[in-house]
Parts: sequence; C-alpha cells; structure tokens
Amino acid sequence: MLKVGIIGTGVIFDLNVLGYLNNKDVEITSLCNRTIDKAKAKIKKFNLHKDTRIYSDYKKMLDNEQLDLIEILLPHHLHADATIYAAKKGIKAISVQKPMALNLEQADEMIEECKKSQSILSIYENFMFAPHILKAKELLDADYIGDPSSIRIKTAMGATGGWKVPESANEWRKDPDMIGGTEKGSPVLLDNGWHAFVLASWFFGEEIEKVFAWTGNYKGLDAPAYVMFKYKQSREHVVPQYGHMEFSLMPEMQIPSKYYPTDEFIEIIASRGIMKINQGTSLGNLMSNSKIFAPIVIIRDGKVETYENFDNDWKNSFIGATKHLIDVAKGIKEPILSGEDAREILKFNLAAIKSTQISKEVVIDSFI
Repeated sequence: MLKVGIIGTGVIFDLNVLGYLNNKDVEITSLCNRTIDKAKAKIKKFNLHKDTRIYSDYKKMLDNEQLDLIEILLPHHLHADATIYAAKKGIKAISVQKPMALNLEQADEMIEECKKSQSILSIYENFMFAPHILKAKELLDADYIGDPSSIRIKTAMGATGGWKVPESANEWRKDPDMIGGTEKGSPVLLDNGWHAFVLASWFFGEEIEKVFAWTGNYKGLDAPAYVMFKYKQSREHVVPQYGHMEFSLMPEMQIPSKYYPTDEFIEIIASRGIMKINQGTSLGNLMSNSKIFAPIVIIRDGKVETYENFDNDWKNSFIGATKHLIDVAKGIKEPILSGEDAREILKFNLAAIKSTQISKEVVIDSFI
C-alpha cells in the first residue's frame, strides 16, 4: 500500500483527494497546512483515517514520515522549494500543481534534483483526464477528422459563481515575480491559462515555435487576453499548424459552476473535419443538458455527430488524474505530464507573457 502525504488543504484539496477515497492501494497518512484546524476539518469532511497525522511545516512532515507519494498543493512560488526538499528525502513520486514553477531556472532545479534521487516528477493536470477530453484526444490520434491544422481555445471568465477563493490566495498573484516575471506578469496567462497552453500542445503532439500575445487591463486584471502561436512541425503536415486562445471577460455574468466562474470551449479544424469540444470547468451545469452544448460535436463527411455519454462533472477529471498518479507511483504508468513536458509548456507560457510586454512576436527557443 502506498503511503501518501498532501501539502496544502485549501479548496483544491477537495477535488484532489477524491481519487484516493475508498482506494485500497493507497493510504493518506499525513496532511500539512499552516492552519492545523483546516487540516483537521478536511479529515472530518472526507472521513479520512482518524490517525492521519497533521503538520504545520511540510519539511517536518517529510522528515518524519515514510512516504511513497507526495502531492504539493501550494502557491506557485513555493513549488520549487517543496519539490526539491521532497526529492532530497527520496520520495518515490512527487506531484506538483500547475504551473510547474515561476521560471525555467526553478524548473531545471526541480527536474535535476528528481533525477538525482530517482524520484518521479509529475505535474498535475486534471483537464487531460476529463472523460470527453480523453475521447477527443483518442479521435484525433485515430485520424478521425484528418490532420489538425488549427486550434482555438476560448476561456470565458464570469464575475461570480463556484467556490469562494480566499482573498489571501489572490494577494500573492499581484506580485509580478510570482505570476510570470517581466514588468507586470500575467495571472490570466500563467495561472488560468496554463490549462489552455497544455491542451494546445497535447492535442496536436507538437511543441510551439513562436507566439504573439496581447493582454488588456480591466480593473487590474490582465484581460481580455489574446494569444496566437505557430507549431514547430517536427513532422510533415497537410498544412502548417497554428492556433490561438482567447480569454474573454463576462463581468455581469454568473457562470453556474460548482467550482470556478470560468468555462472553456475548444474548436479544432483538420483536413477532413471540424471538432468542437464544449465545456471544461463548468461541465455539468445547465448548458450540459442542451444538444447545442454536447461535450463533443464533429462535422465530418457532410454530417454532424455528437458525443454525449460522459460523466458530466468536472470532479471526474480530478479523480482520473489522481488515479493515474497512483499508477505512476506504482510504476505501472508514466506521467502524462512529466517535468520535462511541463518545462516545455512553461517555455510557451513565459514567452507569451514576454510578448505582451514587448508587443512583438517571440520565437520561443531564441527567447529562452
């Protein structure tokens, strides 16, 4: 049985923990939170073992516990230090929330330390495990709509809805060094946008060559935002591959989500068809019951096809991601997003943020 420790018991813990519950292969033996009472409340809420040990300092937890798997659910700027410390303790598998790190130097240190200790570094990305997203990837890999040529990812950000995020969680996001560096940073692109940057690379199976981005400034938020990019083309394609992302504001809209007031819509155009992927964060809200918003819609060979029989709740993407992580720790599977993979996403992300600062296209490899 794998012994699991979780660092951080904030709101995201409530989703990450679901894949461990009633799982005979794992046991959560310790939790860490600066506020002990919050960790105690989570033990009660999720009926964890009464002997689950609680720490206020993750270093003491890692010093005292014999753990196989550690989940790091901390703010971005604490990822590197916690990962490196866990690796030095020889933890078998280390899972880190998005984004991987604040900069490439931190990412390199994390990867290097994990290599030294032979720890598996896995970056947690639940979107890749949403059932309808997995099906879309399967169809693309099977060449069902031909060779993909462009992707558009639209993220709609509402004013209210979902969990109430503590103000303290937003405070550190106001520091440019904590949200992408450069002059102003970008909480929208580095934080919220990380999922879109991951999906853009993963769906097409190509790295990004160059990027141009622009962000607005609405009441202190760097939005609306727009990102255009070109793929490297490591193999031959029918037409050159491009993509773009939009982060749109809906300041008078309450998005009916149980989680966050955002939702995602993806369109992929390929050589023989078009795929529309509807809903991400808000999957399972009222729109999910509409034929217009079927999880996957494909236009191919003059016909419209819909794929609807999925578990319509965003929490399932977390359950799938956590179960995959357990298999990684057991040595059954490889991380779907390794440290090296996530470093490529971070390059893409930071290059986009740099582009917003200099108002120019950025060739990613030369920028790095």
